[in-house]
Amino acid sequence: MRTYAHDGLVFDVKDEGPEDGYPVVFLHGFPQDSTAWDSVVEPIQEQGYRTLAPNLRGYSPAARPTAAKDYVSARTAADAIALLDAIEADDAHIVGHDWGGFVAWAVASEYPDRVRTVSVLSTPHPAAMKHAMITSTQGLRSWYMGMFQLPWISERILDPDGPAWRALMRGLPPHQAAHYTDRMRQPGALSAALNWYRAMPRDMIRPSLKMHRITVPTAYIWGERDPALGRAGAEATADYVTGDYIFTQLQGIGHWIPETAPDAVVEGLLDRFSDRVP
Repeated sequence: MRTYAHDGLVFDVKDEGPEDGYPVVFLHGFPQDSTAWDSVVEPIQEQGYRTLAPNLRGYSPAARPTAAKDYVSARTAADAIALLDAIEADDAHIVGHDWGGFVAWAVASEYPDRVRTVSVLSTPHPAAMKHAMITSTQGLRSWYMGMFQLPWISERILDPDGPAWRALMRGLPPHQAAHYTDRMRQPGALSAALNWYRAMPRDMIRPSLKMHRITVPTAYIWGERDPALGRAGAEATADYVTGDYIFTQLQGIGHWIPETAPDAVVEGLLDRFSDRVP
């Protein structure tokens, strides 16, 4: 585990594989951490890539600001770029899941010259998500995002030792569920993780980044049993990508794609990387 600093914060990063390998950055979601990618990164390293999996803002203990404004998209995208700067990489393959997927879209939109390819798991392009919210059942699927806006109340409902938390962990391998639960028991950890959601209204009213159509080669992997992110946003994502685009639908897979379908993820990533060998 190495660290890097940005915006007055210090981030933990699992930096593995050949040091001279082309970098692949893996960005996790809620309420995960860098270990979400453990079953994915080793086969990627075996192909000669250097993998970097940070614990994102709010998840690294020394990068845990308490204000929601510190989690707007401009800052979380800049965190990923700062990692590339820290390893002196001109560009990288960027991979993200859940909120990490949102960051991946933001990085590819705002910093396309730093992105060789972008691969996103579960999370549709933000504009596709916004469209799906008003044209499909996505708004109903996303009811919890409103509840997460309520400080103290949502922390109580999502007590890591309570029934709502156990429901959230459903579908994860037991060891991963236990690990994420232990981390969220750390003082301030759950509130920091929820700040990603609490930054959303601020970013919607006064966007810190403008989300463009994606021009870099893109892969999008979606689990057709995802209870939170439905088909409408998944299918609409193609409308917001002008670069070469690969869409993969995983049958029988839900939201936790890195942990439950790592072989499919590896196959999809290597397929996306293959025509972009440095």
